[in-house]
Amino acid sequence: MRVHLPAFDRDGMDPTPARYRIRIHGHLGATVLSAFPALVSQQHGADTVLTGLLDRSALYGVLAEIDALGLDLIEVRQLTADRMGEPAWGAAGRMPTEGSSSVSTEQRANLDAVLRQSPFPFDSDVSEQRRLLREFASAQPLPADVTVTAAVLGGVPTAEITVDGIEPRRIVLYFHGGVYVIGDAFQAADLASQVGRRTRAKVISVDYRLAPEHPYPAAVDDALAAYQALLDNGTAPSDIAFVGESAGGGLAVATLVNARDHGLPLPAAALVMSPYVDLTLAGATMETKREIDPLFTPEAFPARVADYKAGQDPALGLISPIFAELSGLPPLIIQAGTHEVLLDDAIRLARQAATADVEVTLDITPRVPHVFQAYHPILDEAAAALDRAGQLLSAHLASAARVTA
Repeated sequence: MRVHLPAFDRDGMDPTPARYRIRIHGHLGATVLSAFPALVSQQHGADTVLTGLLDRSALYGVLAEIDALGLDLIEVRQLTADRMGEPAWGAAGRMPTEGSSSVSTEQRANLDAVLRQSPFPFDSDVSEQRRLLREFASAQPLPADVTVTAAVLGGVPTAEITVDGIEPRRIVLYFHGGVYVIGDAFQAADLASQVGRRTRAKVISVDYRLAPEHPYPAAVDDALAAYQALLDNGTAPSDIAFVGESAGGGLAVATLVNARDHGLPLPAAALVMSPYVDLTLAGATMETKREIDPLFTPEAFPARVADYKAGQDPALGLISPIFAELSGLPPLIIQAGTHEVLLDDAIRLARQAATADVEVTLDITPRVPHVFQAYHPILDEAAAALDRAGQLLSAHLASAARVTA
């Protein structure tokens, strides 16, 4: 089915970019995709789904290219904050109308129901949690254009994650989540690759040692060793960004503090998603968000804290960077959802960073769970948050490169 593209005056278009999702039947070649670097491409069976921030002129260019290739355009959706999920053009080629209701409410409800129906057994032993997480990760295939390769950096195992068609000059040093006791660098590859797409960077996911076999400071030491090796290998700090989710977000901030205290040059910026930065578990939302967090209860954390701190004070700055001196750190981008018991960790981290004169962006998305960005295939807010983070990280990387040029 060929879709008629509506004609309109490109000179009179609103220049403000909006986020679009374009679904076509068929595959776009790498040459075509390289002409539209703002777009992220994913394969869903025989279909290709493109998402990204485009102004109307760029959108018209993409649609015209699809039309010229004779591909079937299934749908175009404009996914903006005020009109999330509204079709911009569909098979009938109609223009959007004002006041359409959001599909996002249904997406959030479905996600919440799924998470509650199949809760992760945080009260089981660590070996069982690791087994279940491996099974879950193996059942989620990566996009066909993502390659993951085992490597070593500074004596620390890593997973190098690349996306076809991207010739990276930048490096994202990625720290996975898992309350410091579960997860690994490879299981984080899907979410990590989404950041790599949006920053046009190679991602190096650090496979730091886990507690209880390797308690603090093993993870902190491994993270610093990987960063030190990256610098020693000739990568400019202005071309590096740290990214972490959950415990990996806490580790990213701790590594910034540790690198600063060791006199190392710091990366251009850091993105932390739902950061776990207070292992004293003192955040107010541990209780106030208890009923609406579909993943965690406060009772899930104490045993894992004990595994990691191994008798050390959980308020130490490199265990709980909410208590660290944060002055001198590079720009921080902090994202969280309002339906998570760790929300207060993100809010207090932003406050502490701002008090220390650190440039900080606090990006809170309503009614979504912990590390909601991981659900980007089924949740519009997740993909939109990744888009925002990618834009900010790219801007900070570009700014840092200009300063050091």
